[in-house]
Amino acid sequence: MKDRKIQIFIRLAVVAGILILLNFISIRLFGRLDLTAQGVYTLSDASKKLIGSLDDRVTVKAYFTEDLPSPYNNNRRAVLDILNEYKAFAKGNLQYEFLNPQGEKGEQDAQQQGISPVQVQVVNEDKLEVKRAYLGIVMLYEDKKEVIPVVQNLSSLEYDISSTLKRLTAKAKKKVGFTTGHGEPDPASLRQAGQVVGSQYDLVTVDLSKGEPVANDVAALLVISPQTRFQDSAKYQIDQFLMRGGKIAFLLNRINANLQSRMGQPLDLGLDDMLRHYGARVNPDLVRDVQCANISVMQQQGGMTFQSQVPFPYIPIASDFDPNNPIVKDLQGIVFPFVSSIDTGNASAQGLKAEVLIRSSKRSGRQTGFFMIDPFQRYTPADLAESGIPLGIIVNGSFKSAFAGKQPSPVLTTSPETRIIVVGDGDFMKDEFLGTRGNITFFANIIDYLADDAGLITIRSKNVATPPLDQISDGSKKMLKYTNLIAPPLLIVLYGLLRWRRRVAFKKLMEAQVS
Repeated sequence: MKDRKIQIFIRLAVVAGILILLNFISIRLFGRLDLTAQGVYTLSDASKKLIGSLDDRVTVKAYFTEDLPSPYNNNRRAVLDILNEYKAFAKGNLQYEFLNPQGEKGEQDAQQQGISPVQVQVVNEDKLEVKRAYLGIVMLYEDKKEVIPVVQNLSSLEYDISSTLKRLTAKAKKKVGFTTGHGEPDPASLRQAGQVVGSQYDLVTVDLSKGEPVANDVAALLVISPQTRFQDSAKYQIDQFLMRGGKIAFLLNRINANLQSRMGQPLDLGLDDMLRHYGARVNPDLVRDVQCANISVMQQQGGMTFQSQVPFPYIPIASDFDPNNPIVKDLQGIVFPFVSSIDTGNASAQGLKAEVLIRSSKRSGRQTGFFMIDPFQRYTPADLAESGIPLGIIVNGSFKSAFAGKQPSPVLTTSPETRIIVVGDGDFMKDEFLGTRGNITFFANIIDYLADDAGLITIRSKNVATPPLDQISDGSKKMLKYTNLIAPPLLIVLYGLLRWRRRVAFKKLMEAQVS
């Protein structure tokens, strides 16, 4: 009996030891099975590299009110999980703690750190109540502090944390220049886009109308939706910035289209000759596409006026992206209001490499000449007979100055290896056109790519929206419709017949055995 008790004790001790060992290992080794196409729930290589390169300790204080109902309780769990992942790759340079701001002192501490309370609805004893809650994160590094006031969007949690870590540990922000002087929108008017990129970069204006050179510390230059013609002095400064190895994005409206007047007119920006020398051309046309966004229009019927949604082919939803380029490879859809096509035929003649980033769908076309924009226009198959029209490109290589043999004579005539991006629409990043998250993600990715900060692209693009549905013919739609109507009851009838036949056969077998 004594030996039996000793054996039981030893077995319990072994089991307890194994459990303690497993718990010890699980704290330090983190893993999960992620079956999503983009690895949404797996820490990206860029985040691992960022957290692994820390040279000093980062302290994270997570202020989360406990005992919150769903879905708010999921936020705390998600933050805890992802902080465990970061800690696993931080080489001891990341520590975190969760604090429950209770009472006047706890709430005062949270608010002093920059965490503001939010109002959440909770059900308590069958009554709907409004409760103050804290759902924020504070990060401390050396003598600096960064705050995520509210954790709301869990799908972008990794990007929010990694971008905050990058700001916290960076020695200085890179500068991104926005050209002005030709009717371009002020960066302040791009509220949402400015908030996204402004947290990582210093946004500065570059007034080219005065003919002043672009500063050497500008990492990337953006030419967004100009409305008036560029003079040679302004084009010269753009050219010389490129010759110094600068990166440029030309996001241009070639047609000034107005849905209210239902007309469009070509814009003469004076950039065609320079862009052609750089291997690209924004064509004076408008791309129409079956895969498009809806617009609200007023219709009259039976003496009554009502508002309805109609598909508008001149606002394509592009979803055909280059699968190998980090700017677009993880995107699902971008809404382009009145976009023009791009010609890359001159790139190879200039010794440059042009890559198409974005194309239209398989059923698209172009309007040229006189631009009448009618939301109720009917299109023939011939109007939508083109496939894969280029809407955005990137050109890489060593560029030759567009001012060689011209005035003013260029100081620099050949650039080192650099790149430009050309998109046939300059409005997709504006607040009124942010139809999908893909738009603002694409704009931010352009800046990251030009500023040599491609690591954040792979993180940001993991939380984009659902891709647009594939376009199918009317015949296929009818076939699917009637299949869904007929197939389920037919399968039930067939299953019933099969069961009936089996019962009849079983009954006959039993009768034969009895007789």
